[in-house]
Amino acid sequence: MKRIDLKDPVAKLVADYPEILEIMQELGFAQIAIPAMLRTVGRFVTLPKGAQMRGIPLDDVKKAFIAKGFTIHE
Repeated sequence: MKRIDLKDPVAKLVADYPEILEIMQELGFAQIAIPAMLRTVGRFVTLPKGAQMRGIPLDDVKKAFIAKGFTIHE
């Protein structure tokens, strides 16, 4: 099973599971698909921090990942 840790930066999560990028875009994180954004901001922003910055409820983020077969470690 695919496991993500909410403490890991987005860039690490995408490196481990490239499909995360598509899930994030579906959730409204459109700019993370820009390679420069992933390389810079993605190195230190976590999913909870990104959700807060974009005004996306963290519960919605968690539900989307769980629906795609991920387990969430907090």
